[in-house]
Amino acid sequence: MNRIQRILFLISTAVTLSSVLAAQSSTAPATSAPAQAPAQAPASRDLKTIGPASQAKPVVIPRSYALVIGISKYKNLPVSAQLEYPDRDAEAIYTTLISSEGGQFPAENVHKLINDKATVANIRQELEQWLPSVTHPDDRVVIYFAGHGFVSNGIGYLAAYDVDVHNIATTAYPMDQLGKDIGGRIHGKWKVLMTDACHSGAITPQADQQSDRGTINSTLLDLQKSLFSLTASRDREQSFESSNWGGGHGIFTYYVVKGLQGEADTNGDGVVSADELAEYVHSNVRLATQSRQNPTSERGSFDPDMVLAYNPTHVTAAALPPPQYGNLIIEANMDNTEVFVDGVSQGIVSKGKPLRLPGIAPGAHTVKAVHMGYEPDGPREEQVYPGQDTTVSIRILIVRHTAKAAVDHFDKGIELYQKGNQDSYKKAAEEFKAALAIAPKYSQASLYLGRVDNALYEDQAAVAAFKQAIDDDPDYMEARSSYAAALLDQGDLDEAVRQLNVVTDRQPENGMGWYLLSQAFARKGDYKDGMTAAQQAVAKTPRNAEAHFWLAECMRQLNMPADAIREYNQYIALSNFDSGFGGKLNYYLAGYLFGAGSKTRAAQTDIWRELRGQAYLGICDSDWMLKTYDTAIADCQHSLTFIPKDIFANYRLGLVYTLEFNQHNSLSLLAAAKKHFEAVVAANPDTDEAGRSQKYIQLIDHALAQSN
Repeated sequence: MNRIQRILFLISTAVTLSSVLAAQSSTAPATSAPAQAPAQAPASRDLKTIGPASQAKPVVIPRSYALVIGISKYKNLPVSAQLEYPDRDAEAIYTTLISSEGGQFPAENVHKLINDKATVANIRQELEQWLPSVTHPDDRVVIYFAGHGFVSNGIGYLAAYDVDVHNIATTAYPMDQLGKDIGGRIHGKWKVLMTDACHSGAITPQADQQSDRGTINSTLLDLQKSLFSLTASRDREQSFESSNWGGGHGIFTYYVVKGLQGEADTNGDGVVSADELAEYVHSNVRLATQSRQNPTSERGSFDPDMVLAYNPTHVTAAALPPPQYGNLIIEANMDNTEVFVDGVSQGIVSKGKPLRLPGIAPGAHTVKAVHMGYEPDGPREEQVYPGQDTTVSIRILIVRHTAKAAVDHFDKGIELYQKGNQDSYKKAAEEFKAALAIAPKYSQASLYLGRVDNALYEDQAAVAAFKQAIDDDPDYMEARSSYAAALLDQGDLDEAVRQLNVVTDRQPENGMGWYLLSQAFARKGDYKDGMTAAQQAVAKTPRNAEAHFWLAECMRQLNMPADAIREYNQYIALSNFDSGFGGKLNYYLAGYLFGAGSKTRAAQTDIWRELRGQAYLGICDSDWMLKTYDTAIADCQHSLTFIPKDIFANYRLGLVYTLEFNQHNSLSLLAAAKKHFEAVVAANPDTDEAGRSQKYIQLIDHALAQSN
């Protein structure tokens, strides 16, 4: 074996190791932080549900996963077969599941398929691939579906967004397959299936509606007898959706959400159990529809004490008898007024459009209504009586006047804040505090005080100021966005997701909210939801550079290297400030001022260099995935001009040099690879990348020694 052959043999060994270790690191992040009857006739909806199995007595929340599907608009169905509220129902279920006062599901463990995302292919992937791959025997699993359910040739189906009535077998999801998924593929000790499946004869005109409903209901109930089975109606019954329930929901889903939020907790232990939810939903739906719709559950086939939701703040000193429920009817004198009951937002009420909230436990409840720029109405105590309507008339009347002296301090603070240096920040903070001393509910001053504190690395003070701004004006979405940005800086990703979920729900066109949500999901490792949020951000604010950056990050992690390179290049183009100060200012205003999660404006240049370096590293990593090694070397080198000590950039470049050596037999490539592996070890010898780099260095030293 001659000298070159010996070197090639040794390097081929290194490359074999490289392929294994690189595969492990190819997904390493480029970033360093890896009732009463309705007043009007409701629309007909058929619903079904199936659920969990067993649970422990202590309040222990197991690892939890959920799939939430809601389809209002169908691609191939006529106008007469379209629905109004399933997408809203699904969003409400999602919000309740991830809430810390509800299901307590990690947001990244709850996948959503809404409208056009709910294709039959995507439904299959989630049910047959994702859930079986992530669930374990001790987990809690919830599957929720809102949309059309129907029968064809005696077989029950759930209608996907792209259902084709001429090709049902391949464009709808069979209910017997759903049973096989839940019973055999998906693991977990508690499994819950809630299916708000609406039936319409317009989909399959050859079938009898009454017999179809019976088949759908019995199929859903019989999928797996070991599950908590809660259907929306009995055989041959209709199901309803109407604007009379919470501003627009399916009646069944409305009461499921209210129940999980705590209304079903009849014994006051803070836990919403399967039995409690079943009883609450059955009683209220039956009452609301004058017994035309009767949700059904399979008694004895599930653990009645399973924890479906838990809110420790609802624990009472003694158990209470099950109440008969009443209703709150909220009226308002002003459009776009947000209503809170017992501190939980119930939605938006407008003039002439009352918000109906059935299913409220009897007793005293606090009601508060807010509108930005006005003094709130409440909180005030309202009594709810069994079986009765309690009408609450909201009056938003008093414009919140801010004393001129407070405004003067605020304006001076903004002037100082915009100078963007540490001394100016400190002086700005004093001005904002002076404004708040005069006008304690000056929410804008609290917001900017939070931003100044954040810029000065006063993290706890910043969080307190942002919370104060939200307490004073709960509908202040800019304050929620900035609060979420501060949470991202501190690593509280779960609460950031919850806050941003409120922002994007209330303001679907809020591009900054979507961008921050994409960052939160990406940093949690939930790249699929991160990509969806980033795509929304790009659609709303196409010139937001960071939205393209996080979209690229998610695409790279989802093994979409070509798409990722396109988005990284978009970020680089939009964040190119070599043309002068104006570009930097615009970049800053588009980002941090509205809560981009950047730590300080004074350090903006460093932040810009960091993100730019990470973008080139992302391109390098994508090039490596595409096996375009020459381009990868150039991009990694470019990355290191911005972040010279970055572990991932040096590690990836070392790997690429070893692969290039294998093709070109140049010893200089080995020396270059060794240099970058040594940089990894020097940067942090305790990392996994450093451990692998040391093995590479040993192989390279041996190869170079053999070459002499």
